[in-house]
Amino acid sequence: MKERVSRRQILGSAVGAASLAGGGALLGVSSPSPDRTVPSAHDAGVMLTPGEVDLSGFDPSKFLYDFDYGHVSQLPGGRTLREWEITAVDKDIEIAPGLYFPAWTYNGQVPGPTLRCTEGDRLRIRFANVGSHPHTIHFHGFHPADMDGVFEIVKPGGQFVYEFDAEPFGLHLYHCHTVPLKRHIHKGLYGAFIVDPPEERPEAHEMVMVMNGFDTNFDGENEVYGVNTVAFHYHRHPIEVELGRLVRIYLVNLLEFDPLNSLHVHGNFFDVYRTGTRLTPDEFTDILMMCQGERHVLELKFRHAGKFMFHAHQSEFAELGWMGFFHVKA
Repeated sequence: MKERVSRRQILGSAVGAASLAGGGALLGVSSPSPDRTVPSAHDAGVMLTPGEVDLSGFDPSKFLYDFDYGHVSQLPGGRTLREWEITAVDKDIEIAPGLYFPAWTYNGQVPGPTLRCTEGDRLRIRFANVGSHPHTIHFHGFHPADMDGVFEIVKPGGQFVYEFDAEPFGLHLYHCHTVPLKRHIHKGLYGAFIVDPPEERPEAHEMVMVMNGFDTNFDGENEVYGVNTVAFHYHRHPIEVELGRLVRIYLVNLLEFDPLNSLHVHGNFFDVYRTGTRLTPDEFTDILMMCQGERHVLELKFRHAGKFMFHAHQSEFAELGWMGFFHVKA
């Protein structure tokens, strides 16, 4: 009997061979055009796919800071109402140079938009499903039973309006809760949901990181890993931060199939505010392990200038895309 070789093995060997050769095809994808940058095999000692992802549709560097506060108005009595329109749509997304994944998306992107509000706001989310399968939106946090995104299944062509109060404050998430649940999540129907405390957190350089992965051959194992979808994006495009300035990371784990994910920051430690529901830190560490759905607010300051790597501390995840750099500037 012929031994079955997984796409994970193929991708790992292809990435290594391509970067060692300085170019070439990846999984049958044509070589990059001459005007595209081909990463060096000696660039920080990691294996990289050749070429560059088209960032015109979704740019992970911009997504870091793209907080969607919705359409804001006032209810009688002066209370804030925030409204969003979210649409489920099928879309092929580029997760590595020349490698596309047939995703199910919220508003045409994976992760979906980062929704942000303040505790006590009234939230109204108009959801439309123009995809090929039934979908919902399940928000973590307090809300009525008929706003839970479990029973109010929205069939293709249908609509539903979610309305509830934003509470408790903290870092939450939203995702499709239609069965089979693992399929709807791994296909891309998820996003971050931030509820700010009534008293503001200290001023900081804030960013959102959603840890995810992609099962490209649908065998129940991920072949590509990343934070904010695109493998190795923050290696090619390091995140610039200021020396000594407080950095706040809203970190959400929505990786399917692997039971744990992690974050390690080189040359530093960070305060962990678990689920973001307290204003005092729970832990001080340099490695954080998280299961699916866990999310935490991290705060740190860099004491030294230069490039500092961050990555999953599962080596396989890092070698298949989940790594990048902070570029600390004085």
